[in-house]
Amino acid sequence: MADQDSNLPQKAPSVYDHIAMMIQQMAHVCWAKLGLQPDTITGKLEQNLEEAKVAIDVVASLVRVLEPQLDEEDRRQLQGMLRDLRLNFVQKSTEASS
Repeated sequence: MADQDSNLPQKAPSVYDHIAMMIQQMAHVCWAKLGLQPDTITGKLEQNLEEAKVAIDVVASLVRVLEPQLDEEDRRQLQGMLRDLRLNFVQKSTEASS
């Protein structure tokens, strides 16, 4: 049966599916630029708050585009992720200026 399942036509991802993937990718970039997770290329923790801010702004813009397509639970999850990114940015910015 598994062989038959692999032959089923697959639905092409919608533009909204691609936007959701972009949001996830940019969120990973944000966490790395905040210095909270290793960079996926270098494997090092490196902080760059200027780039983190740009990445957060991009995530926020993409979330605004995607939100009308989401149910309430998914909308809350995305808003929670965006809130966490912003709060961590403020915290890291405060630490850097001290």
